[in-house]
Amino acid sequence: MKTDIPIILASASPRRVELLKQAGFAFTVKPSNIKEVIAELPPDKIAEDLAYQKANDVYLHLKKEYQDKDYMVIGADTVVYYDKEILGKPADEQEAFDMLKLLSDRTHQVFTGIAIIRKINGEKQTQLLHEKTDVTFYPISDHDLKEYIATGDPLDKAGAYGIQGTFAVHIKEIQGDYNNVVGLPIAKLYQSLKV
Repeated sequence: MKTDIPIILASASPRRVELLKQAGFAFTVKPSNIKEVIAELPPDKIAEDLAYQKANDVYLHLKKEYQDKDYMVIGADTVVYYDKEILGKPADEQEAFDMLKLLSDRTHQVFTGIAIIRKINGEKQTQLLHEKTDVTFYPISDHDLKEYIATGDPLDKAGAYGIQGTFAVHIKEIQGDYNNVVGLPIAKLYQSLKV
């Protein structure tokens, strides 16, 4: 997708970069380094708020660089939600095991929040949106969980799993946008930017 203004992705996630490239976006990557603050909100709003924190951090850092130019920053954040609890990235292998054990043979929700911040004619415009997908796991044995965790794959992912990798064999069903679970509901983003 081509726009009249530069697009900056406020994320270093290789999965988000890949999805944007696949959709034909021209963009640059400038990840945010802020320490995320999780507010007491419903999970969809938490995802949007975290996405906004990242996008706004990058937006503010680029203000000087784009002083006389319009630009757009896209931030995204994915959270896994089960039984009224947000499951972020696991701190270590034990936490990854506990998370996956909790989700085994159950259905949970994946929310990805998107924040689009544009500077248009010197004015800041903000758009927040989110997508929700239900994901159901098959029952997973402790042995299989330990084997998966040993690959290191779960440690940088919300909910301790990546749907697009070797863990795919444990996914029984999804209802909603698959790419949302990967980390970016690219169709929703594309459609919102077309307006």
